[in-house]
Amino acid sequence: MSKRFLYILIFIFITSCSLSKKDKEINDGSINIFEKIEPIKEELNPDLKIKSLITFKNKPFQNNKTNNNGNINFDTNFTKISNYKFSKIKKFEFYQPELFFTNSDEIIFFNGKGTIFKLDQNLKEIWKINNYNKKEKKLNPILYFAQIDNKLIVNDNLSKIYSVDLNTGKILWSRYSNSSFNSDIKVFKDNFYTIDFDNVIRAVSSKNGNEVWNFQTENSFIKSEKKLSIVIKDEIIFFINNLGDVTALDVYNGSLVWQTPTQTNTIYENAFSLENSDLVFENNTIYFSNNKNEFYSIDARTGGVKWAQSINSSLRPTIIENLIFTVSNEGYLFIIDDPTGNIIRITDVLKNFKDKHEIKPIGFIHAKNKVYVSLSNGRLVTINSSTGIQENVTKINNSKISRPYILNNSMYLIKNNALTKIE
Repeated sequence: MSKRFLYILIFIFITSCSLSKKDKEINDGSINIFEKIEPIKEELNPDLKIKSLITFKNKPFQNNKTNNNGNINFDTNFTKISNYKFSKIKKFEFYQPELFFTNSDEIIFFNGKGTIFKLDQNLKEIWKINNYNKKEKKLNPILYFAQIDNKLIVNDNLSKIYSVDLNTGKILWSRYSNSSFNSDIKVFKDNFYTIDFDNVIRAVSSKNGNEVWNFQTENSFIKSEKKLSIVIKDEIIFFINNLGDVTALDVYNGSLVWQTPTQTNTIYENAFSLENSDLVFENNTIYFSNNKNEFYSIDARTGGVKWAQSINSSLRPTIIENLIFTVSNEGYLFIIDDPTGNIIRITDVLKNFKDKHEIKPIGFIHAKNKVYVSLSNGRLVTINSSTGIQENVTKINNSKISRPYILNNSMYLIKNNALTKIE
């Protein structure tokens, strides 16, 4: 082969590589969801006033299949605070246990030994039951709840799943699974749906605990303790696994409708650190965010990403009319225009705290024109959502409290050893 011919081949190779590189740089208008972005850590338009929101959700914490708590018709002046104490839940700061309200306005929760208790709205105990042996009690199970007819469905992080008569507290059936559970429970007709630590979503019959179908998604070797999330809408079940893959399935047979990954392959190495918020369904859209500085708006029909914002949050967002409310892990309240994804206002929730860098937001709700934000230091912050002005800081505890829950005209918060009621 002559040197001249060799040079021509090298030139062609280099040119083709260059053209390929240029082709890859062409912007076709799509969103690069894997691009690294930085979190927002400053206020924006802090003096901007927004309109008063007058659309309310009815009983947003009962049988809510979409996870959107919306705007709640509730107000309080914190004049009366009462408690129901129970055995301490160890490592409460690492878990996200959920308070459960029955369809008849009763309260279900559990203590550090796995004992389930049923209370009325005034925190008066109705019954208690425990479905764990001595060894299991020492493992301090974390329980998740759902209701089908007059049955309470329970699963836990120890791989047990069972059903309880809501009137009497009697255990109707009890089974062990091949893997422990790590998600909320959603209900559709006679079946309930839950995700285990192996990223398998399972449809289970409420009548006897038999599995109806399951769907396996990608699994990671390291298991995250962050609770996974499910929503159901129009006979489609949407869920997210601990790798950030959002999947839509037919609720009847588990057949795949679409799947959208939101993380690069490097997340396999960092799956333990990824914390996704709960999924929320509204306006034919799935909303969620994570602690990797990403907030997503995903078309629920196709799985396509509508827009993405650089908001660092693992808290459940709330959608009210055309506005999205969320609170970042750094303590900033964001108000976002839903159709465009543009940020309208950012307010520093923690600006009046001296030790703000040591405090983490745990959860929030929007009620009338107020946003109530619970914090890791046991405080509850009240912010006027129209003006962004901080109106009140209420001490509930000296350590982590749960996000607020509303039942009728009362607010409830979980502590590591008590339920607190605020009127």
